[in-house]
Amino acid sequence: MSTGPVGSDDDTRERSGAPPREEGMAVAAVAIDFLLVGVAVVALWVGGLRFVESASTLARRLGVSDLVIGLTVVGFGTSLPEIAVTLDAAVVGRADIAVANVIGSNIVNLGFVLGGVALLGPVVASRTLVRRDGTVVVASAVLCGLVCRDLTVTRVEGALLVAAFLGYMLAVVRGDEPGETVAAAVETVTVRLVLTAAVGLALIVLGANLLVGSAADLARVAGLSEWVIGETIVAVGTSTPEFVASLVAARRGLGDVAAGNLLGSCVFNALGILGLAGLLVPLTVAAAAATSVLWLIGLCVLVIALFATGGELSRGEGVPLVLVAVAKWIVDLV
Repeated sequence: MSTGPVGSDDDTRERSGAPPREEGMAVAAVAIDFLLVGVAVVALWVGGLRFVESASTLARRLGVSDLVIGLTVVGFGTSLPEIAVTLDAAVVGRADIAVANVIGSNIVNLGFVLGGVALLGPVVASRTLVRRDGTVVVASAVLCGLVCRDLTVTRVEGALLVAAFLGYMLAVVRGDEPGETVAAAVETVTVRLVLTAAVGLALIVLGANLLVGSAADLARVAGLSEWVIGETIVAVGTSTPEFVASLVAARRGLGDVAAGNLLGSCVFNALGILGLAGLLVPLTVAAAAATSVLWLIGLCVLVIALFATGGELSRGEGVPLVLVAVAKWIVDLV
């Protein structure tokens, strides 16, 4: 008579309560996804900063003002992660991540980033930034809400968003004082600036691909919707360049660059990036989009109202911005 164990190894594991081999592999896969998310965030962060530094240097050589640099060059540069992630997600058929990243990044920018920077020290902004660009930020959020009201973004709607964005950029650039000629600026461009910008763009594209794939995997494992993952993990990951750029600018006393970067990024996201995504692939999103846009509109109005009270965002005024962003996340996760 045999004295060995009766039944297969799988039966023995099942009776003893030990996890099957598949569970161990699943845990390893989750750990790898978390690691890849971390690598993606670092790539987006470093890539965004490298691009911003190079582009800002060129802009200053053109004689562009700090206000316009913050709204356009820095705003565009720090929004490159959002562009890469949103367009990548749209193309691979993950519309919820694409749109949630746009809306979530704006909430992170105005809530956690702007509020957090204000907690470290007052953020001063010019009247032009508050009146003109603040109004555009609110209007862009409202337009985003109108587009998403039926939970779809068509190519026609995408084209309208892009057209509105280009009109805004034209108004900003034309309103600035002229600097050097483009020809003169081109002569000052160094190989180092070009290479740095190219490396930054490469890191951003790499980080975007890693972040979208890993975040989608984690959403499935955790039982969370891709919308929630896009509005939280992905949004924070793509907003790291905005945080770094705004923090550095604020600490150097460049309030227009710090605030302009965040307001400019919000306009880029709501009009330019969402519009480009809709132009590439018509999007259909979850019902949560309608509620999220309302939160975003309210946060935009709150930011401009706080700036309008004294031309700056004080430490005390940074608190409600952070609390609104925290409350939104709690609603999402619960």
